[in-house]
Amino acid sequence: MLVWWVGAIVFVVLAASAVVFNDLVAARNQVRAAWSDIDVQLTRRHDLVPQLVASVQGYASYERATLTTLTELRARAVSAASLADKAQIEGELAQQIDRIFALQERYPDLKASDNFRDLHNKLVDTENQIQFARRYYNGAVNLLNNRIQRFPDLLIANTFGFKLAEFFDLPDPAAGRAPAVALQ
Repeated sequence: MLVWWVGAIVFVVLAASAVVFNDLVAARNQVRAAWSDIDVQLTRRHDLVPQLVASVQGYASYERATLTTLTELRARAVSAASLADKAQIEGELAQQIDRIFALQERYPDLKASDNFRDLHNKLVDTENQIQFARRYYNGAVNLLNNRIQRFPDLLIANTFGFKLAEFFDLPDPAAGRAPAVALQ
């Protein structure tokens, strides 16, 4: 009789461990998928930036420093290795995009350009998608990190080497907001 009880307890512990392990794997995969969503939107932004720069160059030849900085930040953002570096550079890039959109007030012809207006709308949409994807990613990271740190999940997480994920925080909270749309 004792053997049956011990066997039943071992079975329950193993079954519970398998459930916890599978839940941790699912949470980790959700973080990876969420990061992929952010990466897709950042790539879209990076693809739109050169088009925006080319569109603005014809109208705002006096704004070379802003355009050069925007191009350099795009290159740095594409090659950023760590999540913290990427977040910092993406924050700077968002600020530079805001500056480009501010140029439309100084150059009425630019404001009237269909190409600029289309690029502006695409970038605003992309910025909104980045913000949404970042919130979703951070939620997935929060869920995974809570699971890794919570008992009894932490026993399984430590045993199988699950690591805490890093949040995607912007150094300047204002950099995370979408640029204002002021086209008329």
